[in-house]
Amino acid sequence: MKLKDNKIFRWIIIPICLLLCFFGRFIPGNSALSSDAIGVICIFIGTLILWLTIGIDWPSVLCIFSLGFINSYGFSKVFTSGFGNSTFVFLLFTFVCTYALSKTSLIKRTAIFFVNNKLSKKSGFWFSNLFLISVLLLGQFIAPTVLFVIMLPILEEILNLAKIEKGDKIGKLLMLGLGFTCSISSGMTPIAHVFPIIAMNTAEITVSPLNYMAIAIPTGLLIFILMLIMLWIFLRPDTSKLKDINIEEIKKDIPSIDKKDIATLVIFIIVILLWIIPSLFKDISPDFYKLINGYGTAMPPILGTILLCILRFDNKPVIKIDDAFKNGVPWGSLLMCAATLTLGSVLSDDTIGIKLFLQNSLGSSLTNVSPILLLIIFVSWAAIQTNLSSNMVTASLVSAVCATLLRSIVTTINLPSIICVIGMMSALAFATPPSMPHIAIISSNGYCETKDTLIYGSILMVISIILSLLIAYPLGTLIL
Repeated sequence: MKLKDNKIFRWIIIPICLLLCFFGRFIPGNSALSSDAIGVICIFIGTLILWLTIGIDWPSVLCIFSLGFINSYGFSKVFTSGFGNSTFVFLLFTFVCTYALSKTSLIKRTAIFFVNNKLSKKSGFWFSNLFLISVLLLGQFIAPTVLFVIMLPILEEILNLAKIEKGDKIGKLLMLGLGFTCSISSGMTPIAHVFPIIAMNTAEITVSPLNYMAIAIPTGLLIFILMLIMLWIFLRPDTSKLKDINIEEIKKDIPSIDKKDIATLVIFIIVILLWIIPSLFKDISPDFYKLINGYGTAMPPILGTILLCILRFDNKPVIKIDDAFKNGVPWGSLLMCAATLTLGSVLSDDTIGIKLFLQNSLGSSLTNVSPILLLIIFVSWAAIQTNLSSNMVTASLVSAVCATLLRSIVTTINLPSIICVIGMMSALAFATPPSMPHIAIISSNGYCETKDTLIYGSILMVISIILSLLIAYPLGTLIL
């Protein structure tokens, strides 16, 4: 039985957290912290405990609700900071667009294309690497868990056709590679990936999707390459069974591409271009940049959703909005996004006083700390926590603390750059089953064991920390 399903544990944890959320504001304040500030800190602690132990859905609603009772903030500001924030709308309709894309045959066909060409047929080595490259490519636009659910049956069919048994090293390499690559790809773009978005909005910074990708994609590619090198060196699998595999057996079960698939792809490309194009015209045509950029990041996916609902094939729309909301939107993740947006706004609000308290209490002691040491602390914290617990909790907690501290002290650290790195690191979960659902699945499917993900995932975590410090952050300081 999981800890969060244990009745005794729930009867202890939940009442304690409820007391923190609703009665912490009644603790008398002092010269350093007001009663409202103490209440916000208690809500933060209570919600964080629930996120880590119970779940992210109703605890997020509890967080938003309890923040509404803070005297100097109120429900109006809470709703504006959370549900009224453009980031919430951006994520909601981006999930709708990616849901439509995941319902087409294009995703599976892309994967098949990579493993059914002349290069992949040369050897099992190339077959394996090209399969994982297809996962990395598709992961730029698809949420990690959705991508894993789509790709896992394809991989299992490949393993069955090749008669690769559980325990074979090549099966272990492909399964570990699939899980790790889904995590790596989810940190490389903010498209359908909540972790970098949560980090940036918790810290209240604005970074264009193009600038974020300019930082995260090169770093992610290097992490992916080193992941492949690590797995091939340590596992040294026999790949002979993959050399002559008949992919036609898999292709026959995939429906042919139709007009609806093509329309979905075109609309999705239009959405992505509307995110990227404005940044390309910033210096070429400032007026055009100002016009398009002024619409915000939420406009393109809303436009895409409208087009997907209007276009009809065989007298049926490409998607139905109620179906997309029901099956394609991870509402728990969105609720947590709303909660972290609100928490970030409250923590940085001058009337609450937490920012001033940190500035007075920690400013003098951290002023003399080496910026390099601070970077190592925050990046390592994000990497370790995301490999042990929730990615979204990591993104919100580490970025909130980092932004509050760095704004309170004089430092040479580039805040937008380090927040982007924290957002990226929050996605790079490899080592333990609680870190991401797909890591839990590969840890118990027979091809891998928990110790495999722990050993190789921990090595990859260290690699990610090093590359983030040496590549991602310096790139960020140049771009941002």
